[in-house]
Amino acid sequence: MKKLLENKMIRLRATEPEDLEVLYSWENDTEMWKNGVSIAPFSRFTIRQYLIDSKQDIYTDRQLRLMVVLKESGETIGTIDLYDFDPFHRRAGVGILIDKRFRKQGYGLQTLKLMEDYSFDFLNLHQLYAFIPASNTISIQLFTKAGYITAGRLKGWLSTGDSFEDVQVMQNIRPE
Repeated sequence: MKKLLENKMIRLRATEPEDLEVLYSWENDTEMWKNGVSIAPFSRFTIRQYLIDSKQDIYTDRQLRLMVVLKESGETIGTIDLYDFDPFHRRAGVGILIDKRFRKQGYGLQTLKLMEDYSFDFLNLHQLYAFIPASNTISIQLFTKAGYITAGRLKGWLSTGDSFEDVQVMQNIRPE
């Protein structure tokens, strides 16, 4: 039987207290804020409380964060989230971050595929979706390569300070 949440190169695992520093650096990388919902820095205290308070139960928390780890070295190279989990409609949003040093090496696609298998085969979700800033062409290409299709475009969805940016809505519907 195929193992969930891992392949030959990477493994997705639950967050641990030891992830505090790497999460702190990623969450406070201001270059990334335009791609997410952060508008202010996170303190170590806030991230520590998240790590303590998270039940790692998607049905309780309505979200799930998993860390992306290279199996060979044990190095944590990214994170992937399911958010806005809706068990009735069997859907969730997905967000991914791969550390800059490990991008363009295929890890993002592998991570999305592992999360897709977990979401469809174990959680029995009907669909995954992502909201991607229209200017983030690298993410749009990644999600397209992973089998997501463009479902629509939200005009002026994200504030960029001086103006607004569109968001591309992408969906991956479970094959029947």
